[in-house]
Amino acid sequence: MRLSPHMAVMHNAVHKAARSLLRDFAEVEQLQVSIKGPGDFVSQADTRAEATIKEELSRARPGYAFLMEESGASGSDNWSWRWVVDPLDGTTNFLHGMPHWAISIGLQRRMPDGSIELAAGVVYNPAANELFWAEKGVGAFLNERRLRVSARRKLSEAVFATGIPFARVSEEHRRPFGYTLGALMPKVAGIRRFGAAALDLAWVAAGRFDGYWELGITPWDCAAGLLLVREAGGYATDAEGNDLSALEQDEIVIVAGNPHFHGPLRELVQNSIIKASNNP
Repeated sequence: MRLSPHMAVMHNAVHKAARSLLRDFAEVEQLQVSIKGPGDFVSQADTRAEATIKEELSRARPGYAFLMEESGASGSDNWSWRWVVDPLDGTTNFLHGMPHWAISIGLQRRMPDGSIELAAGVVYNPAANELFWAEKGVGAFLNERRLRVSARRKLSEAVFATGIPFARVSEEHRRPFGYTLGALMPKVAGIRRFGAAALDLAWVAAGRFDGYWELGITPWDCAAGLLLVREAGGYATDAEGNDLSALEQDEIVIVAGNPHFHGPLRELVQNSIIKASNNP
């Protein structure tokens, strides 16, 4: 397919970073790993991949700002375009030899009225050679195949994805997660926790999951995935139904799904948050 200039740049960056990640993944036992916090690891692989991506994107678009997992924000505060990058989403999977991890790059644009939109996004799983990508108004794709969210309507046939809170997740998010999980489990065909939020969103766009929710996700985890879901015909908002394109919060509550399940799932998550706040 003929790619736009932005998308060609993004494809090139993720493929170049993927080469070093795949080499590291093959020798994962020999990586030097430092601990950022309980259950949250960063390795040489993360930092090398992030440096490669930043170098490639900066060379192609030197005036664009960055928001990156390892190195944080850089560039002008009054940016017109900003890359939002997770060089290795699913680091724990990666370090345990599980081939379910991805590179995620989102591109934000500041509009003349000051609002911010997501213009493009890429989520690439090198281990499976699956590249999910989307551009606003163009559609969502897996490699060269057009994506659509699932058409399922019955909860009893639906499979949802989530991010189960772990050690560093605050009590503020753990308790409403428990309420949501308890209410949803008896009604659905299954709930999955695969450990890579960017791929969870990409799989919603591909119709593999019917919906997804997580409390306390970071901007770089979901920047590309938000656009993938929307361009595939689904919805991705916070628990109150607000647009998340600005990625303004450090810890984001996200609910995504096909048109039939997004609303009920969003209301369930919202009610769980209210219930948790009323029962401290």
